[in-house]
Amino acid sequence: MLEAGHQVALVLTQPDRPAGRGLHPRASAVGELAERQGLETFKPQTLRSPEVIARLSAARADALVVAAYGLLLPQAALEAAPRGAINIHASLLPRWRGAAPIQRALLAGDAETGVSIMQMEATLDTGPILLERRLRIASQDDFGTLHDRLAALGADAIVDCLRELEAGRLQARAQPGTGVTYAAKIGKGETRIDWSRPARELERAVRAFRPAPGATTQLDGESLKLWSVRVSAGRGVPGTVLRAGESLEVACGDGALEIETLQRAGGRPLAAADFLRGRRLAPGARFA
Repeated sequence: MLEAGHQVALVLTQPDRPAGRGLHPRASAVGELAERQGLETFKPQTLRSPEVIARLSAARADALVVAAYGLLLPQAALEAAPRGAINIHASLLPRWRGAAPIQRALLAGDAETGVSIMQMEATLDTGPILLERRLRIASQDDFGTLHDRLAALGADAIVDCLRELEAGRLQARAQPGTGVTYAAKIGKGETRIDWSRPARELERAVRAFRPAPGATTQLDGESLKLWSVRVSAGRGVPGTVLRAGESLEVACGDGALEIETLQRAGGRPLAAADFLRGRRLAPGARFA
């Protein structure tokens, strides 16, 4: 928006959080950029106080642009600018309303996703669509790569949206009443590999949770993170090691996974062959 020549009257971002080894308070990426650009920055704990709404209104912005803010905006905030609040959402609404649309699209095996520029309402991701951009999901996309591709797409889309709004060429349309799905926040238990599930689902889970929080499994009580896997044709009792040598193949509920890269807690990612040189596994060993 800055590069496109828009005047940013005020930047709201989350309060500084502990980060790094020393856990010193650190600004968000948005906060750091705003400070480098000399923009007025505000980091309220909540948006529900009259003081926050007064400061929003005092900025006299034409519109509020919202991306991954992490809090629902109260009605008073939605009304603090003449054009309301415009949200950059990383899915093709109404599919994947909610907190984790990128991970849910990968977990579901969606072939396509995209960015919706939405006029915000007080309810979650239900507002009318101003503009939409579509994106194919590549077979090797993970959360990190898809997030970055969608971020770039969303940046272009919001600039296009603001230009078209200013020119009076954009008309919001209501979201379809069918096809609604909810992208719930990823729970810690979801990242644990359930070997009774089909191999294709587990391969998608590894990509959906990479690079963070990571798909995990247990071997003899030790926690391991799976970084890279591929579906193979093996068969056996779910969780059973079928082959352990230059490669590591583990049976699933349907098919098997060949583990290509994995990581011990506190260690670095290792190719399966390197992992197996330090830990001998016989066929029949079990992952849990």
